[in-house]
Amino acid sequence: MHFTYIIESETTQKWYYGSTSDLTQRLENHNNGLTISTRNRGPWRFIFVRPFETKKEAAEFEQYLKKTRNKVYIKKEYTDFFL
Repeated sequence: MHFTYIIESETTQKWYYGSTSDLTQRLENHNNGLTISTRNRGPWRFIFVRPFETKKEAAEFEQYLKKTRNKVYIKKEYTDFFL
């Protein structure tokens, strides 16, 4: 199982879009400064998780979200996947 996720910074409310097969480890990496693009902007928490059967599907949906970048639209269109 693979996942597309959105995490939100608890300090800046900025969103980060990603995909992974291990949600627990990925969030730990973000919160421990092991991901350059999220370093020094945490702590981070999951706000969205959508499962996919394949890594390719998860990565493609991640890219779609990154291109969309419209929080209102994403919240409305994919409300079932918000935590």
